[in-house]
Amino acid sequence: MPSSPLARLGLHRPELRAWAMYDWAVSAVQTTIMVAVFPIYFVEIARTTLPASRATQALATANTIAALIAAGASPILGAISDYAGAKKRMLAGAMTVGVIAVAGMFFLHHGDATLALVLFVIALVGATLSVVFYEALLPRVARPDELDRVSSAGYALGYLGGGVLLALNLLWILKPAWFGLPAGPGLSESQATLPTRLALLSVAVWWLVFSLPLFRKVPEPERLIEPDETPTRSTPAASATLAATPPAGPTPAASLLTAHFARLGETFRTLRGFRQALLMLVAFMVYNDGIQTIQQMATAYGTEIGIGRGVLITAVLVVQFVGVPFAFVFGALANRIGAKRAIFLGLFVYAGISVLGYFMRTATHFVILAMLVATVQGGTQALSRSLFASLIPAHRSGELFGLYSVFEKFASIFGPLLFAVTIMLTGSSRNAILSVILFFILGAALLARVEVAEGQRAARAADEGLGVLPHDIEGAASAS
Repeated sequence: MPSSPLARLGLHRPELRAWAMYDWAVSAVQTTIMVAVFPIYFVEIARTTLPASRATQALATANTIAALIAAGASPILGAISDYAGAKKRMLAGAMTVGVIAVAGMFFLHHGDATLALVLFVIALVGATLSVVFYEALLPRVARPDELDRVSSAGYALGYLGGGVLLALNLLWILKPAWFGLPAGPGLSESQATLPTRLALLSVAVWWLVFSLPLFRKVPEPERLIEPDETPTRSTPAASATLAATPPAGPTPAASLLTAHFARLGETFRTLRGFRQALLMLVAFMVYNDGIQTIQQMATAYGTEIGIGRGVLITAVLVVQFVGVPFAFVFGALANRIGAKRAIFLGLFVYAGISVLGYFMRTATHFVILAMLVATVQGGTQALSRSLFASLIPAHRSGELFGLYSVFEKFASIFGPLLFAVTIMLTGSSRNAILSVILFFILGAALLARVEVAEGQRAARAADEGLGVLPHDIEGAASAS
């Protein structure tokens, strides 16, 4: 059992804290770019060329395009990161692309709708791919008994980081004079939009600065050795399929790409050998579809029933800050009752949220429901990530978390579709929010069939057959 407060939180070693800080860094993209600031600003700058409904449609299309690009690239790039021992380097590349795109949003003005959409798609793809490599590092920095706590700590810091920056952004957008920014009547377009454009720029700076601990403290995992390669040192791992150092000469790009497409096909074939991980992925795709639908449709549903923008923005901040302690709570709970049971608890609460959402009438009801979402959202998703990590071999975490990302992206398709179809058939958004409960019931039923102990034994056996430790941080095995 963890003996110190930091150990109970999953932050007791420098590399664990550095890993979790990336969630703090990248969550600003979720809160400010995806949810609260950029969508509103996009509708404003597109107003001169597109009606409001078309601007919303264009933004939804951009979200879909970004999701499809990321879903297609994730498993291939994940396989490359495994084979080349380049998880950190590829994370840095994806992050750099995303940071540049977000920084470019500072230069957006009225009429720049097309450029705004291009930058938005690039930013989302960069953030999503960087998270694939970030999550693939989890089983390499944390021991099996630490996975739940460390994953939950990452989500908690993500909530806190995204919430802190969003609160600052909203302050200088709503009260620019407090920060010495232009305010009052008679402002030029450039002056009037400066607070919002600075908010967008702040995301790029935040993302870059707070990612530095990961690059300084988390070592690059070992690369995979193909059967026809010669190991570079004589160790049990090297004599099988791993080496801690890359080959002397560069690998031709064409051969590398061919190898990775072959490995991707192999991943889909051999994933069936890790049946519990595959079943977990299917269960996750189903119940996460319900989670994503509630996230995506909550503010639209609230707006439809007459809840004001101020309350909706407040609810976003409530989810961010209330979610912090509860993400830690779920990590501690998983340590006592197991991740699977803790996820069941989260799905039970989500089912209740769907039912209560059907009866929601007032702004107070909406804020209460937001608080309920905050109690389970981070914990349920964090434990899903750590449970999956415990069911896969660590030496293939990159490509398998790439598949995890694909399943996660598909989880944003069917829920909104059911929502739309239910409205079309019944004419009621209340019926639509109630219909989401089906995803939690079916997802829980599939999760009940996952044999966690069996899956973990299979993953450990695959790693031990190659001489791979669950984590490869020097000295971590002896750390308290």
